[in-house]
Amino acid sequence: MYSHILVAVDGSDTSNVALREAIKLAKVKHSAVRLVHVIDLTLAYSAVEAPYVADYEKAVRAAGQKVISDCSAALRDTGIEFDAKTIVIETPGQHIYDAIEEEAKQWPAGLIMIGTHGRRGFRRLLLGSVSDGVTRVATKPVLLIRGA
Repeated sequence: MYSHILVAVDGSDTSNVALREAIKLAKVKHSAVRLVHVIDLTLAYSAVEAPYVADYEKAVRAAGQKVISDCSAALRDTGIEFDAKTIVIETPGQHIYDAIEEEAKQWPAGLIMIGTHGRRGFRRLLLGSVSDGVTRVATKPVLLIRGA
């Protein structure tokens, strides 16, 4: 059970807590881990003036690569088999949680682990939640890890 654990990471403290928990579980279950970071470029196309889109896209991709690099470093000396993937969303209407679910199906993950801030009420409505979206669309078990 849970021989493949997909961990959605974004570089936040909450995401890092989820990664630490995934490492613990992967050691116990002798699981392979896939780190997934999703970059949403549709925001760049709608929020940034045309001459700056290329610079913004380059910066977002570099930041995403740093997230994957930092998270990979946390796994490197653990003895856990792992790989890492960055997914880029360029299609309006596609959501980060949809990309995570699609990757979980294709890999195939036995478990999705993701950090959650635990926002409620108006803050949740205003800010949205990738973890909430994953729990709604996932066809695999989801383990939400509450942030520090």
